[in-house]
Amino acid sequence: VNAQDEDSSGFAKSDIYMSGTVGFSSASQGDFDSSSFDFSPSVGYMMTDNLALEAGLSFSGDDNDGVETSTTGVAIGARYFMNPTSKFSLSIGASLAFLSSTESEEGFDDLDASGMAFVIAPAINYWISDSWGLIANIAALQYTTAELDIEGAEARTEFGLNVDLSDINFGMVYKF
Repeated sequence: VNAQDEDSSGFAKSDIYMSGTVGFSSASQGDFDSSSFDFSPSVGYMMTDNLALEAGLSFSGDDNDGVETSTTGVAIGARYFMNPTSKFSLSIGASLAFLSSTESEEGFDDLDASGMAFVIAPAINYWISDSWGLIANIAALQYTTAELDIEGAEARTEFGLNVDLSDINFGMVYKF
């Protein structure tokens, strides 16, 4: 008799998972110093074997030689997994994010801005154990709009496609 262990890698209907990214960078050149950080946790719920609803937060900050920018955001979206029970799978996600930003510099009034972004991003998923996985967003199609919170300000809009494989975004996934 041959027995096989049940592979519980991947996702199934009703699974709940947490994912996210974290990053930090620092640079200096002569008297110029800069640093930045980002932290983006999210949670997902598998509505079906292939489709998840996701919600996330984002926090980031930059300090470029005394000019400090902090941004917070909240996002909602969905992700479709093409082969969710496999150790290796592809997925595509779409999300809508609402962002708020403040720029501060000593001696000047703070500049506040708010905006939104819509992003469609394919990803590669790999399970390293039954509960832990890696996710890599490999491209992004996005539309963003932002406006300074001052009278008479006009919104800035951007539309772009990023397929630069040197800028892959890696994250971790934990399935409960």
